[in-house]
Amino acid sequence: MSQKVLLNAIEVNIALHRLACQLIENHDTFSNTVLIGIQPRGIFLAERIKLLLETEYNVKNIELGYLDITFYRDDFRRNDKPIEANRTKINFIVEDKKVVFIDDVLYTGRSIRAALTATFYRDDFRRNDKPIEANRTKINFIVEDKKVVFIDDVLYTGRSIRAALTAIQSFGRPLEIELLTFIDRRFSRHLPIQPDYRGRQVDAINNEKVKVCWKENDGIDTVYLINS
Repeated sequence: MSQKVLLNAIEVNIALHRLACQLIENHDTFSNTVLIGIQPRGIFLAERIKLLLETEYNVKNIELGYLDITFYRDDFRRNDKPIEANRTKINFIVEDKKVVFIDDVLYTGRSIRAALTATFYRDDFRRNDKPIEANRTKINFIVEDKKVVFIDDVLYTGRSIRAALTAIQSFGRPLEIELLTFIDRRFSRHLPIQPDYRGRQVDAINNEKVKVCWKENDGIDTVYLINS
């Protein structure tokens, strides 16, 4: 396995500032705009963008949430109170197991329909020998009639964003949704999804992986192209 540096720390910082400025051009004071980091890796980029906007460009009171795309229900009712998803914890393999769902009350059946779908409602779920635990969704504000900016580190097939478009409906109906991604792998799309803001466009073949490292999590700001 070999790897090469696509962006170093200085280049990452330049790209972050450019993305922040592009957001300001379109959203001004962010009075009706919210940022949503896609779990798990998109939250590091989202936090950096928010920090830049507040400290370098004096944009205050930016609302930032985290969206776990494995969470899904179809019976959301409009409510004045923000909703925070409960935590999914399945620390064992369900593949080829007999599963018994347990709930206290069976009413319309919508909760059970959601349970049948929700655990992994991405359409590219593959068999895996490791148990999977969902990340935490945290959206402590209303998205109804808001402009929402999805933020993720790498746009690859587009399937994560498709899932996010479905998941966000559990929290209301946004006025519009935009996509910001740090790396756009433009030749790898499975779905007709394109970013509104991109840090860098990368032409990588299928056996190559793009890894975005953030100093808050990985100790350094770097983007690698890894050839496996």
